[in-house]
Amino acid sequence: MSFLAQTAEDPSPESISGAADGRAHLFNDRTAESYRRSVTDGVGLVASTVARTDRPFTGVTPGELAPQISGIDLEQPLGDPGAALKELERVYLKDAVYFHHPRYLAHLNCPVVIPALLGEAVLSAVNSSLDTWDQSAGGTLIERRLIDWTAERIGLGEAADGIFTSGGSQSNLHALLLARDEACKLVEKEAAASGEPVPPKSEILPRLRILTSQASHFSVKKSAAILGLGYEAVISIPCDQDRRMRTVALARELDRCDQENQVVMAVVATAGTTDFGSIDPLPEIAELCARHGSWMHVDAAYGCGLLASPTRRRLLDGIERADSVTVDYHKSFFQPVSSSAVLVRDRVTLSHATYHADYLNPERSAEKLIPNQVDKSIQTTRRFDALKLWLTLRIMGADAVGALFDEVVDRAAEGWHLLDTDSRFEVVTEPQLSTLVFRYVPPTGDDSDPDLVDRANLHAREALAASGEAVVAGTVVDGRHYLKFTLLNPETSLSDIAFVLDLLAEHAGQYLALHIEPELSHSRAS
Repeated sequence: MSFLAQTAEDPSPESISGAADGRAHLFNDRTAESYRRSVTDGVGLVASTVARTDRPFTGVTPGELAPQISGIDLEQPLGDPGAALKELERVYLKDAVYFHHPRYLAHLNCPVVIPALLGEAVLSAVNSSLDTWDQSAGGTLIERRLIDWTAERIGLGEAADGIFTSGGSQSNLHALLLARDEACKLVEKEAAASGEPVPPKSEILPRLRILTSQASHFSVKKSAAILGLGYEAVISIPCDQDRRMRTVALARELDRCDQENQVVMAVVATAGTTDFGSIDPLPEIAELCARHGSWMHVDAAYGCGLLASPTRRRLLDGIERADSVTVDYHKSFFQPVSSSAVLVRDRVTLSHATYHADYLNPERSAEKLIPNQVDKSIQTTRRFDALKLWLTLRIMGADAVGALFDEVVDRAAEGWHLLDTDSRFEVVTEPQLSTLVFRYVPPTGDDSDPDLVDRANLHAREALAASGEAVVAGTVVDGRHYLKFTLLNPETSLSDIAFVLDLLAEHAGQYLALHIEPELSHSRAS
């Protein structure tokens, strides 16, 4: 008997023991009760942690936390779920950033609704993969129904379709992939119709351009690079004082591209810019795209909550004319990450992402009309993230979700009035959604220079985070450092906003008091 055969027939006691230990942790009919206990304990720990959390952050630094995590020996398992949860509380839960807290005002992270958490628990345990029907069955149909529902809310028409994605960046990439291949197909068709040689794709790609506003998301440029076009293929269109794309400038750039034999493969409009929450003039952009035969993509990752709004849906007027739309349910539908989708007006365009693999989705599956979602996606294995939104709509309803988003937009309007009348701050623009961009300014008569004021604002943000009292974001506007509130929590009150503004002013003022005299003295000496 060979050594390999003997090893296969007579496993060592160590391998038997390891397999038995491992099998005890597999989720199946024999371990269902163990699963119930472990998950119940974990949920209990999270619930008790959230219940006693009185600030969004502890202020822990990377230098403080890193040694605790790097010091854990991953080769020595704890074995007991209770011990592992206790350790997790120490290295993660204690210092986590809690988006549910009303003074978390930084990025586009929303508190989540309980029906979606229920969906998360179900989908992770069943672990469906939404690439093929034989792995997901009902999950496929639920996702398709939610895509149809979203397309109906947008108004894309009967031929619309789409797919869930990991987030707005992937949705934008997917849309621009389709726009690129549609543009190439059109160039090839025009060449054939005129009797000219059909150019290879390698000759078409350098001519392609993407037009988008200066305030659009960075994923537009990143997508252009990934798609082989280069960052330089993206042309930034100037914005007006409200940080919305200037359509006069867009029209001028479209004309220039036509004259110079460049192909505008897509115009990307934004319905809710990351920095300002501004919504580009969608009807005017749609008209220009129709006139020039350009694909119109709307990045509504942030503003998609308006689709469910009982009072503000009109702010998205014109989105129904888009060729593709990005939505992020994990921003303004109060869903856990990840939960996003890309929608298209014409389902046929999704075929640009189709690839038939014999082991997975052979062409005969399509001929039999088997609904394999991988035929539409640039991903293969995908989580059943649609289930979270499904349970949210079935338990709460769309109006309740939209009303929550309306609340944060209302709060941002109140916050703007507060900032606009506060001499300690200057605010950039009145928000359309729920973002406030502002800057602490010294009292009138101060001789502090703009660079010093920049540093004071940066210090205020860092000092606030270190205190753990609140978390705010920052950005750069016209070369200067500004602070930013992104309101996505209906529990955030005007009192919370006023409290955080007072803290920011105090930190910035203290910084200036410590630095302005030394800097003035240095300036005089020079």
